[in-house]
Amino acid sequence: MKKEKIVIYQLLPRLFGNTTENCVAGGSLEENGVGKFNDINDNALTAIKRLGCTHVWYTGILEHATQTDYSAYGIAPDNRYVVKGKAGSPYAVKDYYDVDPDLAVNVAARMAEFESLVARTHENGLRVVIDFVPNHVARQYRSDAKPAGVSDLGENDNRRHHFDTANNFYYFPDETFAPRFFIGEGQERYIESPAKATGNDCFCTTPSVNDWYETVKLNYGVDYLGGRATHFDPVPDTWAKMLHILLFWAAKGIDAFRCDMAEMVPVEFWHWAIPQVKNAFPEILFIAEVYNPNEYRNYLQNGRFDYLYDKVGLYDLLREVVGCRAPAAGITGCWQSLDGISDRMVNFLENHDEQRVASSFNAGDPFKAYPALVVSALMNTNPFLLYFGQELGERGEDAEGFSGHDGRTTIFDYWSVPAVRAWYNGGKCNTARLSADRKKLREMYRKVLTLCNREAAVREGGFFDLMYVNGASSAFDPQRQYAFARCCKNDLLLVAVNFGASPVQAGIRLPQHLFDFWHIRTGAVSCKELLGGAEQQKNLSPDTLFDTPIAAYGAVVWKCRITSE
Repeated sequence: MKKEKIVIYQLLPRLFGNTTENCVAGGSLEENGVGKFNDINDNALTAIKRLGCTHVWYTGILEHATQTDYSAYGIAPDNRYVVKGKAGSPYAVKDYYDVDPDLAVNVAARMAEFESLVARTHENGLRVVIDFVPNHVARQYRSDAKPAGVSDLGENDNRRHHFDTANNFYYFPDETFAPRFFIGEGQERYIESPAKATGNDCFCTTPSVNDWYETVKLNYGVDYLGGRATHFDPVPDTWAKMLHILLFWAAKGIDAFRCDMAEMVPVEFWHWAIPQVKNAFPEILFIAEVYNPNEYRNYLQNGRFDYLYDKVGLYDLLREVVGCRAPAAGITGCWQSLDGISDRMVNFLENHDEQRVASSFNAGDPFKAYPALVVSALMNTNPFLLYFGQELGERGEDAEGFSGHDGRTTIFDYWSVPAVRAWYNGGKCNTARLSADRKKLREMYRKVLTLCNREAAVREGGFFDLMYVNGASSAFDPQRQYAFARCCKNDLLLVAVNFGASPVQAGIRLPQHLFDFWHIRTGAVSCKELLGGAEQQKNLSPDTLFDTPIAAYGAVVWKCRITSE
């Protein structure tokens, strides 16, 4: 079977299909509208597939706390003082066995509409990723849709104990939740007694507005106030409940779970749970959100995850390089620090947590980040993640309500995304309403992302960093240029990017070790530049510079047909 390089397209259904043009800051669902499962139609999925993507990460699927009242459908309302934004955070799950009613045309048939989306995604040759949020739940968690025989989280807890392995939550007996901000008065006041620990490991009754106050921490058998003692035998009740939830969603045809804040859950749980899910569903993948590099190998090897985020490594560095605050040559240190696991890291330039590349808080111009795209997507066989609208230069400059003017696309508010709305074009999902720059950028992204699986050297080939022989010279500037090679059988790709504001005529030195490493014969070969289409004979030799023009904020991918010694 041909290997595949995973390219994930992340989108929030709540925002993706919303075509409201004049949203009101902090507006309700009725004022601002909301996208639906059904809006993600065949046109959208076909276009995502043609962009070069293999998976779609549907963010915000699970039913979460919201200020919208769905009590008419048997869904208990949430107290608005412990909900972030009118729409609510997708990561404050209030029913692990249900989907967000906002996303259904027929609320009573919401699960069937989601199941149709899964089927439609598969029919269009794409696979489905959803969030699994294991560390915390909404303050007022209660499942209206749990299967028969399943007890709710906290249902059987002994609330007189701060910690108990049979409890799902951590409690403060005889104390009331008293955060350092207003939580209503009279009948509207939010009352929680005994108080529970807050989701960001805030083990007190008085979280601040900067804490994850809308969530409560789940108990996986770690006694945080008892010296962090662990109690994993017998298996804690929360472990069994969460495994059941994973199996429930895997049975819906989910292809991968993106596990939110996985490092805040003991690695022992993942070691226990993931093999059991894979035993029932062998092809399913687990992607972990882990930010501590010291824990990367632990969660991959002991936790049994397939992939992890590479946020504090390549993402953070590329942002600095694009902003002229770090040298391009520093990219070498990034991949070296991941020796042995680089093929298991998910690269990205944007996601729902980060500021948009095109925002004034980041690069300010999406074209400036193009060389970062080429590096992030092409330098290894590991997955690449694209955030919806990134390929259109969405700027994220709106002040949507709970989410202010911060360069991010809100996950808390009812809103629509200007660039995506223009491309969505009433469900046609085409470029008819896009500006010339947005059309150009999307085509640039398409060319890069389709290389990920079209070219065997990218999909499954080896990697060779060229920077150790390309120091500062009249022909190459390691401050603003970076070069590497990929190889598979008779195809050698020479990739070079220019983070600089001026075009360059680069001369790239190819070391003897490159030729020895891949058994490449020196001499003249036919080469084609895959991003621009130029074709010419090139001399491959350690004694001759490989000359190539590179545009300002540009990149080249030269495909050379080689012969082996």
